[in-house]
Amino acid sequence: MANSTSSGASTTPTKAFLGVGWAFPVKPVGGKLQYSAYEDDVEQAIQIILLTERGERPMLPDFGGGLRSYVFEPNSPATHRAIEKIVQSALIDWEPRIDVNRVEVTPDAVQPNLLLIHVDYLVRATNSFYNRVYPFYLLESRP
Repeated sequence: MANSTSSGASTTPTKAFLGVGWAFPVKPVGGKLQYSAYEDDVEQAIQIILLTERGERPMLPDFGGGLRSYVFEPNSPATHRAIEKIVQSALIDWEPRIDVNRVEVTPDAVQPNLLLIHVDYLVRATNSFYNRVYPFYLLESRP
């Protein structure tokens, strides 16, 4: 079980709400599972949502971001907007610990098949703002 690094007793229940779970990807180190806690757990949950294809989990068929359906799409503004929409929707639906402030997809300046998914979010329990960039590779490389 992870220990809270917070020095104030008033933040412990708030952080506890964020949870502790297996670290992603799941891999034993020294024969023990690794855990992620609090904001790290939230960030890893976002990554899991984005990497999971809808229908991949039989007991939760609507779970996931559905990004794989865009792998063969062109690197175009229309593709960028469509990915922004499904990422925003998936995070709103599946990560109740955050408020999604912005999702923006931009092409990488060097690799024509790489899209950068910028996600700005607020962790509700701590009122902490984060912005993360998640890579997404297209197999199509023409703009």
